[in-house]
Amino acid sequence: MEETVEGKRATVHDVARTAGVSLATVDRVLNARPGVRPETAEKVENAIKALDFRRDLSASLLARARDLRVTFLIPDGGNAFMESLVAAVGRRMRAIRNERLTLAATPYHALDPAALISRLDGLNPREIDCAVIVAPDDPAVAKAVDSATRRGVAIITLVSDLPNSSRRHFIGIDNQAAGRTAASLLGRFCATPGKVGIIAGSLGLRDHRERFEGFAGVLGREFQHLEIVGPLEGFDDDGATEAAALKLLELHKDLTGVYNLGAGNAGLVAALGKTHRAGNVRVVAHELSDTTRGALRAGTLDVVLDQNPDGEIRAAIAAARQVAMSPDAAVHSETIEIGIFLRDNLR
Repeated sequence: MEETVEGKRATVHDVARTAGVSLATVDRVLNARPGVRPETAEKVENAIKALDFRRDLSASLLARARDLRVTFLIPDGGNAFMESLVAAVGRRMRAIRNERLTLAATPYHALDPAALISRLDGLNPREIDCAVIVAPDDPAVAKAVDSATRRGVAIITLVSDLPNSSRRHFIGIDNQAAGRTAASLLGRFCATPGKVGIIAGSLGLRDHRERFEGFAGVLGREFQHLEIVGPLEGFDDDGATEAAALKLLELHKDLTGVYNLGAGNAGLVAALGKTHRAGNVRVVAHELSDTTRGALRAGTLDVVLDQNPDGEIRAAIAAARQVAMSPDAAVHSETIEIGIFLRDNLR
């Protein structure tokens, strides 16, 4: 419930009066512009907190005399999770009518830095205010992000980060923590000595590398009776992931666990079925989909770690609004929690 001033929502005038400063000073603090002494800025911030002042972003957008325009650049190629992100953008498109906000989703060829670079180079600041991108960790992509930023298009990374670029903010789970969680679970499930196979989509993706690093760290410290095999790359493709899983299952008869830290789960499920190892090998995978739900119910998968695509899209849009309203200020977003699903808690 919002705090009010004399029964009304607090305004910038209330903040200025409470802090004992001018409206111009409040505006500088709200937009993180220079020219305000630290002690004065502190007075304004204290007044904002005391009044529970909340900026009316819709009114601010209206003052721009045009909509905030946000585009999502998301890989194509049949990746179930990426498809769920596109679907979440579509649901937000229907929900944000009359909010001075225009959304679009544009695909590019998966695991193809050149395709993403072409999309980034085509962004026109007269047409797009902010691009939210799922990107491979590639120096040329980072340069394209820097170029788009210089042209006036703000970039937010989604799912996988590009910290060595001028991107404004990252939206996604803590991928190191996701890998640690997978290792902690598999280590407990696989009580006897054996091997754990790792399948990655691509180690050219920062989120996949971080998951592997987190997994290997915990398994090496806490579950030394288990040996890591791989990672093999499945390129987030069902067929390639099936081939990688079959290779692991056929070469390592003492394989007791599998961690698929990317996509291609339909291929993994198929490989377990073909080798008659479903239910005998403990498996942790990512992203809740029709395939992984069915595999959890059947006992083929033991755990699915999920990152809530609808929550990520909402957080990305909120971050884009903040960037538009306060181009130089820090961006704050809700934490994207790691969902842990077993057969027992499927909804």
